Amino acid sequence: VQLQASGGGLVQAGGSLRLSCAASGSINGIKVRRWYRQAPGKEREWVAAIMTSGLINYADSVKGRFTISRDIAKKTMYLQMNSLELEDTAVYYCNINTLYGHYWGQGTLVTVSS
Repeated sequence: VQLQASGGGLVQAGGSLRLSCAASGSINGIKVRRWYRQAPGKEREWVAAIMTSGLINYADSVKGRFTISRDIAKKTMYLQMNSLELEDTAVYYCNINTLYGHYWGQGTLVTVSS
């Protein structure tokens, strides 16, 4: 099973983008779906998470601006990003943590311009 992330691009500060991450097949034992990002010259950081129960958490830096969601039937997770800031520029990665291991998407680049 592979995760395909999409939706990145160039956007002006204050704008919005929606990232998607689609699984190519069924994944068993899912515990949590997460989005991470890695800005140039920085370490990868966690952005948002949605548990199988539906519980959601966000990093403080994106709280109130980003929304994580999932469509189980479509095997897809999303990250709606509003009020984008220059500091949000990064490669965004989706991640699914299961009872048996992790799945990572290939990353999608988000560039926020002034």
